[in-house]
Amino acid sequence: MGFFSISQIHLRFAFKLATAIVLALFVGFHFQLETPRWAVLTAALVAAGPAFAAGGEPYSGAIRYRGMLRIIGTFIGCFAALAIIILLIRAPLLMLIVCCIWAGFCTWVSSLVRVENSYAWGLSGYTALIIVITIQKAPLLTPQFAVERCSEIVIGIMCAIVADLLFSPRSVKQEIDKELEEIVVDHYRLMQLCIAHSSREEVDKAWSDLLRRTNALNGMRSNLKMESSRWDKATRRLNVIHSLSLTMITQAAETFLIQNTRPEAVPSEFRYLFELPVDSAADVHRRLKLMRRVISISGDDTPVTIYTWVGSATRFLLLKRGVNANTKISAVEEEVLNGEPVVKPVSAERHHAMINFWRTSVSCILGTLFWLWTGWTSGSGAMVMIAVVTSLAMRLPNPRMVCLDFVYGMLMALPLGALYFLFIIPSTQQSMLLLCLSLAILGFFIGIQVQKRMLGSMATLAGTINIIVLDNPMKFDFNFFLDNALGQLVGVVLAMIVISVIRDNSREQTGQNILNQLMSAAVSSLTTNVVRRKENHLPALYQQLFLLLNKFPGDIARFRLALNLIIAHQRLRDAPVPVNDELSAFHRQLRRTADRITSSSNNFRRRESFQRLLRELAIYQQKLEKWDAPLSVTEPVRRLTEMLNKYQHALTESYS
Repeated sequence: MGFFSISQIHLRFAFKLATAIVLALFVGFHFQLETPRWAVLTAALVAAGPAFAAGGEPYSGAIRYRGMLRIIGTFIGCFAALAIIILLIRAPLLMLIVCCIWAGFCTWVSSLVRVENSYAWGLSGYTALIIVITIQKAPLLTPQFAVERCSEIVIGIMCAIVADLLFSPRSVKQEIDKELEEIVVDHYRLMQLCIAHSSREEVDKAWSDLLRRTNALNGMRSNLKMESSRWDKATRRLNVIHSLSLTMITQAAETFLIQNTRPEAVPSEFRYLFELPVDSAADVHRRLKLMRRVISISGDDTPVTIYTWVGSATRFLLLKRGVNANTKISAVEEEVLNGEPVVKPVSAERHHAMINFWRTSVSCILGTLFWLWTGWTSGSGAMVMIAVVTSLAMRLPNPRMVCLDFVYGMLMALPLGALYFLFIIPSTQQSMLLLCLSLAILGFFIGIQVQKRMLGSMATLAGTINIIVLDNPMKFDFNFFLDNALGQLVGVVLAMIVISVIRDNSREQTGQNILNQLMSAAVSSLTTNVVRRKENHLPALYQQLFLLLNKFPGDIARFRLALNLIIAHQRLRDAPVPVNDELSAFHRQLRRTADRITSSSNNFRRRESFQRLLRELAIYQQKLEKWDAPLSVTEPVRRLTEMLNKYQHALTESYS
């Protein structure tokens, strides 16, 4: 019963994957492509990849976006291969080694760019290696092979997109509307907990859940942007809603922390207003109207955290209505949308990226030496699989599990591919209809398993299509088939060995880099520069915090430190710092010292720079008193200094 119910849920995508494979196969043979398998393999991977990542049928636009990334990555790889061949054609061994280093470089870049764009760089690395390996016997045919490969891949991608459109992909818009309705209520409930000063564990749970949902909402925005240009106005609004949501989370958390030392910080009228329960966005809207009236009466007596939270929530609801209706952007909305320029985050995974570079480069070079030393005809296939596995696995949280997935997939592809190669395809060779039907059945059943994220399902699909060798004309040489299958298996095993030997010890260092970057952002927010004060760093800071959540699940102390640093940044950014040349010069000195901490390569220099920063912050507090800075400036600076003193060990000691 369970199997049939799950199959019915995933049935549409299974038909979609089967259609993509059949279309690519039919077009490949109809236009007499030399290697139709590249088109079929591309169509299968472009369609199945997003489904495996989503754990179900991907939203509309995901397959098209992945297809565009594959086209970009293929063209970059082809141009790189042509350049390497032209420069090093007279030194074949050096040419192969340089190509292995290129694959490592692409993996390094893919580890630093946004996750959704990393696929293109990983693909470009092993595309160049495939071309260089394939043309070893006929280097003069390189341009022809590059053009053919690009053409076959584009055909496969177009087939996947056509299949996606035929089976009416689901839109993410309904999910976004539903999530917006619920998330604004959860924001209100988080603020209720913070004003009531509930237990820290309860607040932590509500805060982390809301942060994850905000991050997921931003991912939905990316899917909506890929879906259609008609959602451009909605995606603009959602981009600002993401920043507003992070601002509300920050203000709620700061309201909770302030009451640790000053329980009277929240006036009684606001405590009463936030005691009223809410069940819908309409209820939140009514409460906000009451709060704005109270704020207009209270004036300067309103706590800045509540004032900012109410303003952000009001703008949130304004933009939410625009997203729901997807109407023309009004003048008021335009003012909100153009409010603050968003700063892009700086990657904290530089050490992790370098380890990925060495893993890919070393494994590919070892595969090259193994191929040349043994002279095995399928050693080239093993090399390709090494490059594919290491390039695609490195960006994921658990590369060893990805390698294990490939090993299981290749083991399952061996008997499945043998069944097709020895019995099914020879029996259907005289009928294009039967050939298409046989591969459609393969795509259909694997399409169901891919959506369940069954271990080895993606690799089984790719490995089976690759080893049945859909060439034009077809040749049924069992020795060639067996060599090809064993080459794939040996390649993934070698890749797994290299990844196991070259251990990734970057976790602690990445965590410390994130904390140091958050600390530097808090210190750098001390400025009188109008342009710098208008910059919105919250999305970048929370992206770093979310990476910290993934790297250290359950480490509450580290999360609280990171959140405190983000709160300090936001409060100091809005603080009315006195404007004069002496303070401006000291701000620059503080930023230089903070930058030295983040760029320090060893613990001794980091500790030395950190102690200097603490001394400078003590001097800075004296300067603020000299220039009669208000409490809204001196208090957050004092809190930041105390926090850095308390957590200096966590911010300066490396455990890598």
